[in-house]
Amino acid sequence: MPSFEELGLSGPVLRAIARTGYTEPTPIQAQAIPEALQGRDIVGASQTGTGKTAAFALPILQNLAPAPRRGAARPIRALVLTPTRELAQQNYECFTGFGARTGLECAVVYGGVKQDPQTDRLKAGVDILVATPGRLNDLIGQGFVRLGKLQVFVLDEADRMLDMGFIHDVRRV
Repeated sequence: MPSFEELGLSGPVLRAIARTGYTEPTPIQAQAIPEALQGRDIVGASQTGTGKTAAFALPILQNLAPAPRRGAARPIRALVLTPTRELAQQNYECFTGFGARTGLECAVVYGGVKQDPQTDRLKAGVDILVATPGRLNDLIGQGFVRLGKLQVFVLDEADRMLDMGFIHDVRRV
């Protein structure tokens, strides 16, 4: 199994991995990270708890970190769409944990809570947005989210989103 360094990860991302205590990549990470770092599209399937989130989060952080933007003019450059607020929160925590020293700003938006704190965060400027489909489409419709500068789009648990009836919301995004 290759090391994280051998996968092409470097700098702040490797230091963040070391802080978490991970010592070697899981099979999904070893397969996906090099491809994602090259900008290739990835379709991955793996059991729960095998590091799928890190498999897409680490390359996103590395690819976006060299050019973090400042302030409210910061466009959303990566979008991670998830079927549930719990998964959205888990993804957000992964991005903020691994990306703590990258200079990138991350936000999470999901329904079932007041949107004002979420829209305030979006107004402050965000590089990476983790969202559920319904709330995201609401915020797009209200003009709080613009995806014109998007560079990376992740459908996390796409099969589950479709099973849950989000096909129309996903298409709208």
